[in-house]
Amino acid sequence: MTKDYTRDYWEDMLSALKPEGRHFIDGELSPSSSGETFTRRRPMDGKPGARLARGNAADIDRAVAAARASFESGIWRKKDPIEKKRIMLNWAQAIRDHGDELALLETLEVGKPVMASLNVDVRLCADGIQFYGEMIDKLYDEVAPTPPGERAIVRKVPIGVIGAITPWNYPMIIDAWKLGPAIAAGNSVVLKPAEQSSLSAIRLAQLGFEAGLPAGVLNVATGYGEETGKPLALHMDVDMIAFTGSTEVGKLIMGYAAQSNVKRVALELGGKSPLVVFADADLDAAATAVAWGCFYNSGETCHASTRLIVERSVQEALIAKIEAVTRSDITLAHPFEPSAQIGALIEEEHMNKVLSMIAVGEKEGARRAFGGERTLSETGGYYVSPGVFVDMTNDMRLARQEIFGPVLAAIPFDTEDEALRIANDTIYGLAGAVFTTDMNRAHRFSEAIHAGTVWINTYDMSNFATPFGGFKQSGFGRDRSVHAIDKYCDYKTIWQHFG
Repeated sequence: MTKDYTRDYWEDMLSALKPEGRHFIDGELSPSSSGETFTRRRPMDGKPGARLARGNAADIDRAVAAARASFESGIWRKKDPIEKKRIMLNWAQAIRDHGDELALLETLEVGKPVMASLNVDVRLCADGIQFYGEMIDKLYDEVAPTPPGERAIVRKVPIGVIGAITPWNYPMIIDAWKLGPAIAAGNSVVLKPAEQSSLSAIRLAQLGFEAGLPAGVLNVATGYGEETGKPLALHMDVDMIAFTGSTEVGKLIMGYAAQSNVKRVALELGGKSPLVVFADADLDAAATAVAWGCFYNSGETCHASTRLIVERSVQEALIAKIEAVTRSDITLAHPFEPSAQIGALIEEEHMNKVLSMIAVGEKEGARRAFGGERTLSETGGYYVSPGVFVDMTNDMRLARQEIFGPVLAAIPFDTEDEALRIANDTIYGLAGAVFTTDMNRAHRFSEAIHAGTVWINTYDMSNFATPFGGFKQSGFGRDRSVHAIDKYCDYKTIWQHFG
């Protein structure tokens, strides 16, 4: 029977929901060692949200100790691969079975439309856990060539205790990107979610435990970055940090790794992705790709197509088409409304930052084509309408800094060489795209853009078979695909002599 996902449906569920805001350590919910809690305001309406455990270094110690004990015992690491696979597939199914609850928890904390949380975030989270669960019994060791009388086995072994620090923009998806391969490889994990998005992480860990993950294999410690994330990154008994977030914090994580035990680090950081449109492109397809690529999730996407680099002769026509797509297809509304395509920004401070960056852009000479204004203020929430700014150059701050809001910078070009120079003139290298009907130019250009993912005549298409990550200050290491498992493993050579 198909559910009727009306606003009333979600309001009724919310009235009955009593989310647990405690740590999940060694298979149990627990308060902070200090007894302290914190509360954030809901992005959708500014009302107080759930009370959460305010973690500290002592809580990180407890979580790391539980992870270390589970790893050393081998209770998960040494389990039959078929059994591990079964547990992870059960976990994936449990995520699907609790999809409405998880979607509501995510929307309450981050302000995105609840139907997007359900149909995109929950689905991709479950798919990610399933993808890596299905790989567990398909991982093999190697036998290296050796002289007669010798044998060398090259084993892929788990690293140990993984600290995963995840962001608030796609909490469940990126949690799955870290947890799936790390746990499938045999590691134990301490997950520190962003303080803005803790509830879904706690529930995911509970569901994993109920599905059969042994106690201590997955632990969640909540709190502020300085008070929990930093101690996790500095911890001497954590073997690796996998971090997704801003470039600024990524640099701190690298420093903490060096200051402590030279732990490994994998970073997926910021972006300012170029989408290049040549005059011969299908402008309708390009307009749709630009609008959704930049404005989906209210622009709070690391690889959002925030720089439109467009051939001057078609700039005006393309901007008009982008405005038409935005106004007709991308509905900004309260996240419980079934029609909502985008919702609120994460918090008031971030909304004010986005608006201040827009003001700076206009002061520097950017011209507002449409949007980019606070809206729905009567709700008490933090909403900014999708905005496009033109007459820009690539040295303006709107074109260089990651705004993390629904703001598009349009920069014209006259030659292919100029377009490529602008596209690569950034500290980031996460993603990019080119729109043209000339396939020779498309492949030439896509090879020349310095980014981890480049699309041709489309944007933001992906699946779990393709790795995701960046070049330059967008970080290193890859999430998704079989290659993600490699970063949570080490290679061990066992050489045997037959005397």
